[in-house]
Formats: sequence, C-alpha cells, structure tokens
Amino acid sequence: MSLNDYLNHKRRAVLAREQRIAEGQAQATALHAHVSAEGRSGIRRLRIREHQVISDSPYDFAGFNLGPSSPELQLGVLGSCVTHIFEIQAALLQVPLDSVEVDVHGSIDPRGGRPGHESTPIWPHDIRYEVQVRSSATDAELQTLFAAVEKTCPILNLLRNPQTITGTLVRAAAPATASQAGALHEAQPA
Repeated sequence: MSLNDYLNHKRRAVLAREQRIAEGQAQATALHAHVSAEGRSGIRRLRIREHQVISDSPYDFAGFNLGPSSPELQLGVLGSCVTHIFEIQAALLQVPLDSVEVDVHGSIDPRGGRPGHESTPIWPHDIRYEVQVRSSATDAELQTLFAAVEKTCPILNLLRNPQTITGTLVRAAAPATASQAGALHEAQPA
C-alpha cells in the first residue's frame, strides 16, 4: 500500500469527520497526559491513553540517555503533527504525495537566564522545520497544500500563538512507613 493509497483512505475518514462536524455531531475532545518520575533513574514515563513514551536526559545531565529529552520530544511532536496535517490536507485537496518527511531543528542553551545570558531564552528557540515531499503535483498545488497545513496544524499554531497555561501544586500524602502500617494493622479489630 503506497502513501497515495493511504491518502484515499484518509480522505474518506476526513470527509466523514467533516460531515459529523457539519451536522453538529462532533464535540471537543478532552486530552490527558500523565507523567511520573521513576526512582533510581529519574526517567519520566509519559502515559497517553494506552501508550507510553520514556523521556530521559543525556549523560551530562545525570540522565541515562534512555529516551529523548522534553525539548527534543517537543520538536518531534511538532514534526509529527506537521506530517499528519500534510496527510490530512493532501487527502482533502487531493494532492498526490509519494512521500513526506519533516525535519525539525531548534536550539536550547543551558546558560539561558543566567548572569551574562539574561536575554538568552530558557526554552527551545530558533525552531524551524523543513518538509520534503515527493509528488507529481504542480508547484502551485504544493504551495496551496503547504499554506493549508500552516493554517490548520494544531501544534504549529499552538507554538506560534501565546497560550494561557495554568498550573497547580498538590501535596500528595506521604506513604505510610512500615512502623505506621504495623501500628495501623494492630489497631484494627479482629
């Protein structure tokens, strides 16, 4: 099955989704990700639905290099979303694609925000991406496709537009020690 075969399948699915939206049958989807730090290694286990991804630091940052860092994952998420939106828009616009590959690059400077580097961002910056396509489409069709992707890619637009993000801190109950657990067990009536 070629990418163009898949795009025919994708077109049917996208048109059916568009129909549900037009008929008022679509609703907002709640998104959820859970991340936990694991003892001994400090790796971050990211759980989304039934999927797991491990994030880790390079060796020079007390990591074990067991997975990509959070900034690297962010670039990967951008590349994945751009690729997916290329598939969706190519299916909708019926632009043939033999292949799509996205390279995302950026920079992060550990000196960011420190003395002498106060204006250096502490976040990934200088983010840029390049899409390589193999297609029999005309240059004009590919430019129309690219414009549609840039307009509709959720992660690209999330990063380009300021967001309000709220955070809360909740103190979790400390685990019971062995002596506390034993005292609790003894206090229970038989």
